[in-house]
Amino acid sequence: MYIVATFHHSSELELAICELEQQGILAEAIAAVPLRENGPQALRVFDTIRRSDGISMLDGPAVVGTIGSVLGASLGFGWAMGPIISGLLGLVSGAALGFILDWLINFNKRKKRKRRELGADVVVIVECRPEQASDVQNIMERWFALGIGRLSSG
Repeated sequence: MYIVATFHHSSELELAICELEQQGILAEAIAAVPLRENGPQALRVFDTIRRSDGISMLDGPAVVGTIGSVLGASLGFGWAMGPIISGLLGLVSGAALGFILDWLINFNKRKKRKRRELGADVVVIVECRPEQASDVQNIMERWFALGIGRLSSG
Protein backbone atom coordinates (compact mmCIF):
# COMPACT_ATOMS: atom_id res chain seq x y z
CA MET A 1 0.00 0.00 0.00
CA TYR A 2 1.22 3.50 -0.81
CA ILE A 3 0.45 6.65 1.16
CA VAL A 4 1.09 9.87 -0.74
CA ALA A 5 1.24 13.26 0.99
CA THR A 6 2.27 16.80 0.12
CA PHE A 7 4.19 19.10 2.47
CA HIS A 8 5.80 22.49 2.47
CA HIS A 9 9.56 22.15 2.69
CA SER A 10 9.91 22.70 6.45
CA SER A 11 11.03 21.12 9.68
CA GLU A 12 7.62 19.41 9.98
CA LEU A 13 8.47 17.36 6.90
CA GLU A 14 11.74 16.22 8.45
CA LEU A 15 10.02 15.38 11.73
CA ALA A 16 7.32 13.38 9.93
CA ILE A 17 9.96 11.32 8.10
CA CYS A 18 11.86 10.71 11.36
CA GLU A 19 8.68 9.58 13.11
CA LEU A 20 7.83 7.25 10.22
CA GLU A 21 11.25 5.65 10.53
CA GLN A 22 10.75 5.29 14.29
CA GLN A 23 7.47 3.47 13.63
CA GLY A 24 9.30 0.79 11.66
CA ILE A 25 9.01 2.11 8.10
CA LEU A 26 12.31 1.51 6.32
CA ALA A 27 14.12 4.51 4.86
CA GLU A 28 14.08 2.75 1.48
CA ALA A 29 10.26 2.72 1.60
CA ILE A 30 10.04 6.52 1.96
CA ALA A 31 10.48 8.73 -1.07
CA ALA A 32 10.47 12.52 -0.72
CA VAL A 33 10.36 14.27 -4.08
CA PRO A 34 10.92 18.05 -4.11
CA LEU A 35 8.91 19.81 -6.79
CA ARG A 36 10.94 21.88 -9.22
CA GLU A 37 10.13 25.54 -9.06
CA ASN A 38 9.71 27.21 -12.41
CA GLY A 39 11.61 30.41 -12.96
CA PRO A 40 9.92 33.77 -12.83
CA GLN A 41 7.27 34.18 -15.47
CA ALA A 42 7.28 37.14 -17.80
CA LEU A 43 4.64 39.76 -17.22
CA ARG A 44 1.90 39.30 -19.80
CA VAL A 45 -0.23 42.19 -20.89
CA PHE A 46 -3.26 40.19 -22.03
CA ASP A 47 -4.97 37.48 -20.02
CA THR A 48 -6.61 34.59 -21.82
CA ILE A 49 -9.62 32.54 -20.81
CA ARG A 50 -7.35 29.63 -19.85
CA ARG A 51 -4.53 31.53 -18.16
CA SER A 52 -4.78 34.56 -15.93
CA ASP A 53 -2.35 35.84 -13.35
CA GLY A 54 -4.99 38.03 -11.69
CA ILE A 55 -3.26 41.27 -12.66
CA SER A 56 -4.93 43.23 -15.42
CA MET A 57 -2.67 45.56 -17.36
CA LEU A 58 -5.47 47.25 -19.32
CA ASP A 59 -7.62 48.80 -16.59
CA GLY A 60 -5.22 51.61 -15.73
CA PRO A 61 -4.57 52.66 -19.33
CA ALA A 62 -8.29 52.64 -20.07
CA VAL A 63 -9.12 54.88 -17.10
CA VAL A 64 -6.25 57.33 -17.51
CA GLY A 65 -6.68 57.35 -21.30
CA THR A 66 -10.36 58.26 -20.92
CA ILE A 67 -9.50 61.07 -18.53
CA GLY A 68 -6.81 62.30 -20.93
CA SER A 69 -9.15 62.25 -23.93
CA VAL A 70 -11.89 64.16 -22.07
CA LEU A 71 -9.44 66.79 -20.86
CA GLY A 72 -7.80 67.00 -24.30
CA ALA A 73 -11.14 67.42 -26.06
CA SER A 74 -12.33 70.00 -23.53
CA LEU A 75 -9.17 72.08 -23.69
CA GLY A 76 -8.90 71.55 -27.46
CA PHE A 77 -11.74 73.98 -28.13
CA GLY A 78 -9.38 76.80 -27.27
CA TRP A 79 -6.36 75.42 -29.08
CA ALA A 80 -5.49 75.77 -32.74
CA MET A 81 -5.45 72.02 -33.44
CA GLY A 82 -9.04 71.57 -32.33
CA PRO A 83 -10.86 69.25 -29.95
CA ILE A 84 -10.66 66.04 -32.00
CA ILE A 85 -6.88 66.04 -32.41
CA SER A 86 -6.43 67.21 -28.79
CA GLY A 87 -8.74 64.45 -27.57
CA LEU A 88 -6.84 61.79 -29.52
CA LEU A 89 -3.50 63.08 -28.23
CA GLY A 90 -4.92 63.08 -24.69
CA LEU A 91 -6.13 59.50 -25.18
CA VAL A 92 -2.74 58.25 -26.42
CA SER A 93 -0.71 60.10 -23.80
CA GLY A 94 -3.12 59.12 -20.98
CA ALA A 95 -3.13 55.47 -22.03
CA ALA A 96 0.68 55.44 -22.17
CA LEU A 97 0.91 57.07 -18.74
CA GLY A 98 -1.68 54.64 -17.34
CA PHE A 99 0.17 51.65 -18.76
CA ILE A 100 3.49 52.80 -17.30
CA LEU A 101 1.94 53.40 -13.87
CA ASP A 102 0.09 50.07 -13.96
CA TRP A 103 3.23 48.22 -15.00
CA LEU A 104 5.35 49.80 -12.25
CA ILE A 105 2.76 49.05 -9.56
CA ASN A 106 2.21 45.46 -10.68
CA PHE A 107 5.95 44.85 -11.19
CA ASN A 108 6.61 45.66 -7.55
CA LYS A 109 3.65 43.54 -6.42
CA ARG A 110 4.81 40.62 -8.54
CA LYS A 111 8.34 40.81 -7.13
CA LYS A 112 7.03 40.66 -3.57
CA ARG A 113 4.48 37.94 -4.14
CA LYS A 114 5.68 34.38 -3.79
CA ARG A 115 4.66 32.20 -6.69
CA ARG A 116 3.54 29.24 -4.63
CA GLU A 117 2.17 30.50 -1.35
CA LEU A 118 -0.53 27.88 -1.15
CA GLY A 119 1.01 25.06 -3.18
CA ALA A 120 3.02 22.08 -2.04
CA ASP A 121 6.80 21.93 -2.23
CA VAL A 122 7.51 18.25 -1.52
CA VAL A 123 5.62 15.04 -2.33
CA VAL A 124 6.22 12.17 0.10
CA ILE A 125 5.42 8.60 -0.96
CA VAL A 126 5.50 5.89 1.70
CA GLU A 127 5.27 2.18 0.93
CA CYS A 128 3.80 0.31 3.89
CA ARG A 129 1.73 -2.71 4.87
CA PRO A 130 -2.07 -2.22 4.96
CA GLU A 131 -2.15 -2.48 8.75
CA GLN A 132 0.38 0.39 8.99
CA ALA A 133 -1.55 2.71 6.67
CA SER A 134 -3.70 4.39 9.31
CA ASP A 135 -0.64 5.02 11.52
CA VAL A 136 1.24 6.54 8.59
CA GLN A 137 -1.73 8.78 7.76
CA ASN A 138 -2.04 9.89 11.38
CA ILE A 139 1.65 10.78 11.51
CA MET A 140 1.37 12.85 8.35
CA GLU A 141 -1.75 14.62 9.59
CA ARG A 142 -0.05 15.37 12.90
CA TRP A 143 2.89 16.97 11.07
CA PHE A 144 0.68 19.24 8.93
CA ALA A 145 0.54 17.51 5.56
CA LEU A 146 -1.29 19.63 3.01
CA GLY A 147 -2.98 16.63 1.43
CA ILE A 148 -2.95 12.87 1.94
CA GLY A 149 -3.93 10.10 -0.45
CA ARG A 150 -4.00 6.33 -0.25
CA LEU A 151 -3.22 3.95 -3.11
CA SER A 152 -3.61 0.21 -2.67
CA SER A 153 -0.94 -1.78 -4.48
CA GLY A 154 -2.98 -4.81 -5.29
